[in-house]
Amino acid sequence: MSRTNTGTVLGAAAICAALCGTVGAGEIESALVGKIRYDETPGWTLATRVERLPDGREKVAVRFTADEARQPPRTAFTLRFPLRDAVGRWHTGAGLGKNLRPVWGCGLTGSLADQAPVVSVFSDSNRNRGLVACSEALRRVHYYMGVVEETTEIEYRAVLFPEPEAPLASYEAEFLLDFRDVFYADAIRDTFAWYAQMPAYRVGDVPAAAFDPLYSFWYSYHQDVFAAPVEAECAEAARFGMKVAILDDGWQTDDHNRGYAFCGDWNVSTNRFPDFAAHVARVQALGLKYMIWYSVPYVGVKSANYARFKGKYLWFHAEHEAGVLDPRFPEVREFLIGKYEAAMRDWGLDGLKLDFIDAMHFQGPDPAVKENYAGRDIKSLPLAVDRLMTDVRARLQTIKKDVLVEFRQPYIGPAIRKYGNMLRACDCPMDPLMNRVRTIDLRLTSGEVAVHADMLEWDAGDTPEGASKQFWSILFSVPQISVRLAEIPASHRAKLKEMLDFWMAHRDTLVKGTLRPMRPDLNYPVVHAEGKGEQVIAVYDAGQVADIDRARGEDVYLVNATDATRLRAGGRRPPVLGAAA
Repeated sequence: MSRTNTGTVLGAAAICAALCGTVGAGEIESALVGKIRYDETPGWTLATRVERLPDGREKVAVRFTADEARQPPRTAFTLRFPLRDAVGRWHTGAGLGKNLRPVWGCGLTGSLADQAPVVSVFSDSNRNRGLVACSEALRRVHYYMGVVEETTEIEYRAVLFPEPEAPLASYEAEFLLDFRDVFYADAIRDTFAWYAQMPAYRVGDVPAAAFDPLYSFWYSYHQDVFAAPVEAECAEAARFGMKVAILDDGWQTDDHNRGYAFCGDWNVSTNRFPDFAAHVARVQALGLKYMIWYSVPYVGVKSANYARFKGKYLWFHAEHEAGVLDPRFPEVREFLIGKYEAAMRDWGLDGLKLDFIDAMHFQGPDPAVKENYAGRDIKSLPLAVDRLMTDVRARLQTIKKDVLVEFRQPYIGPAIRKYGNMLRACDCPMDPLMNRVRTIDLRLTSGEVAVHADMLEWDAGDTPEGASKQFWSILFSVPQISVRLAEIPASHRAKLKEMLDFWMAHRDTLVKGTLRPMRPDLNYPVVHAEGKGEQVIAVYDAGQVADIDRARGEDVYLVNATDATRLRAGGRRPPVLGAAA
């Protein structure tokens, strides 16, 4: 069913009123939540349509039109529904904070290079109790879902165009409402499948190598990288079955002081790597694919290119000593893409780790407005970032069809899945809890794109069982190892080989199977993965009961990721692996 409502909208006072909790000037009737209120803005006409989907979900479409291109209206949409038995709130940036919050303390932000504009509440029986998503995942959206004390309801509010945007004459967006009584993770996965059907967020191909275990040089070496030690470490990694290596910051500079003052020229340090192409070929001969890191928008003050791009920066990052390039300039996009193309061709690389695209945002007013967008062929910053990254992927694929491209949280929303095929948890060194939660969160939103853990490191003086918790915590994602393999104890080496062998033997189930992570409000204490004829269940809290349903896979593997020597499990006891097995 569908319904259309058309009205003329009022202005900034109504926006303020909506943000302060008063009723907006227009209403949309929803079969699922009743009235959806929206603000009015002069000079724009707003048409709405409500459609009930066959599975019980609802789409609310909104269309803004004006007589001429102008600044689009900053408009809030608000709805409420009963709280009832919900115990937590899930969104892509929740991390360890999945508790319910009041409306006055739960604001969120979504955009191309930030979180996805999806938020839901769930029960302690792992059931969906209400999910709302906005189709606008390129431009910035401010939104929340929080408790209204006075009415014991949940209120959802989304504000479109909360920051400067290029003039438009028309604009469309949709809100997806899901109140089905289904497993909460299924509601989230169905929502991201909805995004994937949209041309703006169509998911790219994912090479098989994106799912291969990987060695990262960041935590183990940081910037202290040179050809011979890198090759020796890659030889060690190959013996463990790792298939990909990422060389992080340091290949392009002789500096050891971190920061990004020397970024922007992207020339190999010949002191570290006298013949980079030959070095890459030697690593590839070991059986590893080779990727290198770039901080995409940063041009450091100590680079030769810093003066070249004067007037073409969005803002200056004083802490990093670098300007942030404005991709609305075609020469900026061409410069960046040309650098990546040359690296792939000249050095024979297999892929790139592209970092910090979240820095491409405004710090205050849009600097282009006072210049009347001079020199910029795209006026909208989000659309320019989208154009840059879309062209990067397309042009690199003309050089290497199965190019590997890694991005990391927080920029992990629907658009990122069309640029990258490896999405990594944000940095959380030696934090198994955060690594577990972030990788599980990513698994629920990433579809067929490979989800990678943050790099694993541990204390060489720890017991093998204690060190193993770093690995078991990220079992349902692709491991990135970042310890100096020749320097850890033999017992650690044996344990790491055992875990990697187990992971490889069950990889399809672990990272491509159906994932059922329990109790997000308790940081996923039990996680189930189901594949063809088998299931793997990891227990992270010894007080939890692992519910074994052999209809989901006759062969069951139970991973004990706790210090306990006994676990509670329903059904016939399966083989137990893990820290205290």
